Amino acid sequence: MKKLLLILLACFAFSTSVFAGEVNLNSANEVELEVLKGIGPVKAKSIVDYRTKHGPFKSVDDLEMVPGFGKKTVDKLRADLTVTRGATPAKAEGKAKSEAKKDAASAKVDDKAAKKDDSKKATDKK
Repeated sequence: MKKLLLILLACFAFSTSVFAGEVNLNSANEVELEVLKGIGPVKAKSIVDYRTKHGPFKSVDDLEMVPGFGKKTVDKLRADLTVTRGATPAKAEGKAKSEAKKDAASAKVDDKAAKKDDSKKATDKK
């Protein structure tokens, strides 16, 4: 019974790492980065902090600039990492919020102008 349980656990552990796929350095959060072999909470946080401070990674090789990562570590992780260009989700979300605020401000200005126009018409009728 114990052997069966151990085999089952081993299969489960292996299958989760196989299905994990490539991790995108520009969009992965700390938990997603920790799935990679050799990256724990401290290194995952370093990656996210570096990306926040310096912007998106241009290539997997840029990971060498993150404290705690050298060429050997990057080479070991290379097959499990990918980099897509563009904004990280947090930046994209911030951009969307910013645009929504601008739209709301424009709507307020239009609304004020309409109210002012309505009050002017009411005054003219008197």
